[in-house]
Amino acid sequence: MTTKDLVAQIEKKKSFLCIGLDVDLNKIPKHLLNDEDPIFAFNKAIIDATYHLSVAYKPNTAFYEAYGLKGWKSLEKTIRYLNENYPEIFTIADAKRGDIGNTSTMYAKAFFEDLAFDSVTVAPYMGKDSIEPFLAFEKKHTILLALTSNQGAFDFQVKISEGKEIYKTVLETSKQWVNSQNLMYVVGATKAEYFKEIRKIVPTSFLLVPGVGAQGGSLHDVCKFGMAENIGLLVNSSRGIIYASQEHDFAQAAAQAASNLQSQMEVILNDR
Repeated sequence: MTTKDLVAQIEKKKSFLCIGLDVDLNKIPKHLLNDEDPIFAFNKAIIDATYHLSVAYKPNTAFYEAYGLKGWKSLEKTIRYLNENYPEIFTIADAKRGDIGNTSTMYAKAFFEDLAFDSVTVAPYMGKDSIEPFLAFEKKHTILLALTSNQGAFDFQVKISEGKEIYKTVLETSKQWVNSQNLMYVVGATKAEYFKEIRKIVPTSFLLVPGVGAQGGSLHDVCKFGMAENIGLLVNSSRGIIYASQEHDFAQAAAQAASNLQSQMEVILNDR
């Protein structure tokens, strides 16, 4: 999927919502546990109830890997279901990979070729040769961790090195990599005051923004400082949507929670 396609979906749905499919069997409705594949059954119901409100879905792979082969098969079924039934949806493998070149190549093949995701999240710490194998897939997107929403982000990412915050060095350096036009960046909603500085470095790149809702991030502030001419935002919500209810009405409750966010986004898009 191209960035142009993604922007077209945002304009059509009046939404830049990404829904995180972080499935914990301890939190899904109990009646689904009787299903042959409760994870996929849960995901399918959530997707069918919210696809018209969302432009992207983001399974965090740890929530599938934790269940071994069964979990990985559930992930495979989920992405296949999305690709076959809702091909306009942008898919993100939240895997946070990043290793030496030949290992990164295998990671990229796993997510881009075997599972057919549109994008994957990667960690920049090992530098250029750990990221360019992902960027070699020219029709895919690589989403680089830039400034994350967790408390530990302050341990390294905002430290000053050679007169500059490390996250800024990451952003500036990444622009020099081969096929860097296919980069997107993770920037946490809880760091909204940094968006203005980030936009000076990557003015039109898409930013994947976790942390709105459960982690206390403000959608208004994210859009005020982070929205670009091409919108350039994918705002993620996971727990606040998929666990809106643990009863039989879980899909309808998820749709209502997603609709609440989408409605706010529509107002922002109309006012920009």
